Amino acid sequence: MKKLAIAALVLLLFAGGAAWYVWEGMKPVEASEEAIEFTIQPGMGTSGIAELLKKKGIIKDDLLFKGYLKLNNEGNRFMAGTYETSPGITYDQIITMLNNGEVKPAEMIRFTIPEGFTVLQMAETIAKESGLDRDELLSLMDTNSGWDSELAKQIPEQAALRHHLEGYLFPATYELPKDVTAETVIQTMLSQTDKRLEEITDWETLLAQRGLTLHELLTVASLVEREVVADQERALVAGVIYNRLEQDMKLEIDATVQYLLDKPKERLLYKDLEVENPYNTYRNKGLPPGPISSPSLDSIKAALMPEKSDYLFYVTKKDGTQEHLFAKTYKEHLKNIEISKKME
Repeated sequence: MKKLAIAALVLLLFAGGAAWYVWEGMKPVEASEEAIEFTIQPGMGTSGIAELLKKKGIIKDDLLFKGYLKLNNEGNRFMAGTYETSPGITYDQIITMLNNGEVKPAEMIRFTIPEGFTVLQMAETIAKESGLDRDELLSLMDTNSGWDSELAKQIPEQAALRHHLEGYLFPATYELPKDVTAETVIQTMLSQTDKRLEEITDWETLLAQRGLTLHELLTVASLVEREVVADQERALVAGVIYNRLEQDMKLEIDATVQYLLDKPKERLLYKDLEVENPYNTYRNKGLPPGPISSPSLDSIKAALMPEKSDYLFYVTKKDGTQEHLFAKTYKEHLKNIEISKKME
């Protein structure tokens, strides 16, 4: 009897010791605010994951963690990726994190391209916010092949374009991984243009009805973008542009001359209007070779669906509203110029 009692006591102590070992081993490690990063590779099994977590100091015992996973039928849905956590979390919290793929957020860069920016302004903005090389960005913006974009494939090859992708990079706020390449930045902006155009119902049908190419549409839209501040005037100004084109008149749009300058002027001089360049709509009839800026979706819509009128001229009101006075004849236009001067 005495031997049996001793044996029972030993078994009890052993069981108690094992239970204590399991209980102690499954307790979270001491809590800390220190961030620990670990990476689950694709195809990594539960043994490898448990060993990694122990090595990183996130759990105390890899064998106990493996046993817990098997007992609870877990571990087959863990998602690969780089994770970040702090010591002190429980087994269940670890399992939830890995099942949900709660990976460490990538370091991001963020930049905003305002509507009406040129590719030169874009390259400077992106370079400043991302650390990418400005000249590399500009060089890629002048590249005419290799882009995954049906829109970019429609850019005329022989056009005397100042910058190949001018007008095709959508103005918006972008958030991309910190290690992003210049090629990926530009491809993302091209894809955004593709995507945003699809928001316009039957845009390709409307384009065909106007008898325009996509390149011509974006060119008109870019003129509207640089000429108009008041949203309600976009479609009306687009209509004036089409009216002048139909009557074989020079567009005489200041923004096309400003586009040629290294730094835009507050007021153009007569000598500026005489510069010999395909973009100068004071010297050349028709549209310039391509867009002069990146138009907003509203300006693209205005170019697709212009407001009909008999207007051929407009002049900016000098009353601070940035709206325009419109005229059907040159005589009326001259009167509007005088009215505008009096507003100043």
